[in-house]
Amino acid sequence: MATISDVAALAGVSTATVSRVLNGKSTVDPALAERVAGAVAELGYTPNGLARSLRRRETAVLALIISDVENPFFTAIARGVEDVAQAAGFSVMLCNSDENTAKERRYVEVAAQERLAGVIMSPTTRDSDVGPLVAHRTPIVTIDRRLGSADCDAVLVDSRTAAREAVRHLVSRGYRRIGCVAGPPGVTTADERLDGYREGLREARRKYSTKLVRRCEFRETGGREAATGLLTRPGRPDALLVSSSTMAVGVLQAMAELDLRPGQDVGIVSFDEAPWATLISPALTVLAQPAYAMGRLAARLLLDRIADGGDRPASTTTMAARLVVRASSARRSGPKVRPK
Repeated sequence: MATISDVAALAGVSTATVSRVLNGKSTVDPALAERVAGAVAELGYTPNGLARSLRRRETAVLALIISDVENPFFTAIARGVEDVAQAAGFSVMLCNSDENTAKERRYVEVAAQERLAGVIMSPTTRDSDVGPLVAHRTPIVTIDRRLGSADCDAVLVDSRTAAREAVRHLVSRGYRRIGCVAGPPGVTTADERLDGYREGLREARRKYSTKLVRRCEFRETGGREAATGLLTRPGRPDALLVSSSTMAVGVLQAMAELDLRPGQDVGIVSFDEAPWATLISPALTVLAQPAYAMGRLAARLLLDRIADGGDRPASTTTMAARLVVRASSARRSGPKVRPK
């Protein structure tokens, strides 16, 4: 079986360089990293994460606790985490909390009891209980959402700025009554997106009205019910900012049932790119989040914590979402009379 020394010899680098490449460090020269990758492939080398973990009486397994396994955003995060973990010799246990704090707590307890090497989690609330992990000194990295109950590394997206940009875009397209289908209170991303929506209205000198906002779970059913409530009331919104792609599916269902057309009767901008976003007509304008890159970075941060014993101060990395303009937020030209 090939060793890390064999890889270093074939690549013409030090074992320390090989280790940095396998742990996903960005400080390694790309040419050296390519040589190491080639040597790893040629020798069929598999990093022995298990041996490293056994020295700490831990298992070479990372837990990834996500909020909704059906959400493409979290699926992309999981792929990023797994790609980095596998390269470093670790397996990943995928846990779906289902936005349920009790279910999340059970996964946390299992991770602590089984002495998993570390945990990446998207907490259901800011106050999610991670006490068992803290007690076992299990490294934690949060992703997408903040955690107030533990001091740990975090990989986030600037949701507030993204929401503000979406409102600015809809205003520039001529929409006047911009509503928001927001996530549940207490979830940091939901709160920040609603704050950004308010700031966008304030920036455009538009009055914020609770009548144009509905808060619901990050679910298809939640989006559908929220949109139905908003779009059937007097003085309905002529545009909606939707807080996730799963909610957007429900919003589009509600619009179809009400015979309202995206980009014509109601402008739509949704958080998260989704595989179907360009397959519908009109295509959906989105705030694309770098989910795969977030997963990779979270895994690298966690592996660093595992390697160095967690003595570094906690860090927060905030990435930017990207507005991808498509036809669902087409320029508003005023109400049209449909032929009967």
